[in-house]
Amino acid sequence: MNPADLCFTTATELAAALRRRELSAREVVTAHLERVDRVDPSVNAIVTLVADRALQEAAEADERLASGAEVGPLHGLPVAHKDLHDTAGIRTTYGSPVFADHVPARDHLVVERLKGAGAITLGKTNVPELGMGSHTVNPVFGATRNPYDLSRSAGGSSGGAGAALACGMVPIADGSDTGGSLRNPASFNNVVGLRPSPGRVPSWPDKAPWGQLSVKGPMARTVRDVALTLSVLAGPDPRSPLALDTPGSAFAGPLDSDIRGLRVAWSPDLGGSVPVDPEVRDVVRGAVEVFGALGCEVEEVCPDLSGADEAFLIQRAWQMELAYGTLLDEHRARMAPDVVWNIEEGRKLTGPDLGRAQVLQAALFHRVREFFESYDVLLLPVSQVAPFDVGLSYPASVDGTGMETYLDWMRSAYLITMTGCPALSVPAGFTPAGLPVGLQVVGPHRGDAAVLRAGHAFEQATRVGERRPEVVAGGTAEGGRP
Repeated sequence: MNPADLCFTTATELAAALRRRELSAREVVTAHLERVDRVDPSVNAIVTLVADRALQEAAEADERLASGAEVGPLHGLPVAHKDLHDTAGIRTTYGSPVFADHVPARDHLVVERLKGAGAITLGKTNVPELGMGSHTVNPVFGATRNPYDLSRSAGGSSGGAGAALACGMVPIADGSDTGGSLRNPASFNNVVGLRPSPGRVPSWPDKAPWGQLSVKGPMARTVRDVALTLSVLAGPDPRSPLALDTPGSAFAGPLDSDIRGLRVAWSPDLGGSVPVDPEVRDVVRGAVEVFGALGCEVEEVCPDLSGADEAFLIQRAWQMELAYGTLLDEHRARMAPDVVWNIEEGRKLTGPDLGRAQVLQAALFHRVREFFESYDVLLLPVSQVAPFDVGLSYPASVDGTGMETYLDWMRSAYLITMTGCPALSVPAGFTPAGLPVGLQVVGPHRGDAAVLRAGHAFEQATRVGERRPEVVAGGTAEGGRP
């Protein structure tokens, strides 16, 4: 297998070939490091590379397998970790100049689990400053560019992960999602990202371990590879009080299923509550028609999401102040204006504000729970826009509607966050300009497996995710080199 093919072989196939010793971990890691060296200067997805360490770990992995020792399900697979997730002995900046030289002493739980399953760390993927927003740019490393058009955004906050996957730099990656940070970059980069149910992937260390707004989760190029990665990340942990008891192995089985008769709800604009650019709406509408062709019962309908907007903005502001309030007091001059604004919004909150957010979310949960008694999945756009100009902080308008803050254009993702439901971004198609668009597949409370099966069926029927960006062939995507 030549290196180019190897870098776009699925993680599931690579893992099987490694276990059969048809490939060595050194071969796999070397091929991916060569891809990083050749492509990443144009894209800027992997911002801290630990090549020598990765090669040493690959040699040790090969020796372990040769000795007959038991190996994990991700044995020998290269992985890159989001630069918000601590990695012991590897620089972790959170995209902030305050932490530009920070080297943690311990791994985050998701890093710990991936390494424990045999994955080999290549480095860290780029994020927005402190992970705030769905456009990956920061004063430490600059912007990550969309490999399908280098003049466009790669999304965020797991934007480095999305671009690295699209370019074949890694077969799997980890990420996190508050208002769409696993889903939005998946949509922008024509890859797959899953926001799991809260508690599905435990988090540690965590300042607010009882919170459910932010979750950790997997990204990959196929739904099957996302499920493989979830099988390692999921499962209980005594350090995480909300961790679900279902073992990760529950997600390791086959995804193939007959979805004829699946009750599919879909909404082009969340019941008219969010503006969506026409080119995005057209791609999503075409994707929904695929479910009808597969024998599903499709109806245009949306649950009542009233109150979700207010509840999200309150809880997010509270979370930002909790996480970074002390940092603001000490380093205000070194922090981006949008970061400062969101933290200060958190400082304005009162006890009744937080209580109102809880009441609104509780009512939302029950309306959505009742909605899913009549439907199996809900389909809608991941993002309201296609990848936008990389030089912008965020889109100024969507379909003629002005966006007042850096959060407004993310509503199609963050309103779903507030439901507590699992949500998958799967490649749906491309705009006339060749920009990727993702389909958001939402399932009932803790229905992660159902979401994966539906997404897999759509993926197999369309094969949209197999379209590669020009930049990986040694050229550049439309827009040229930065």
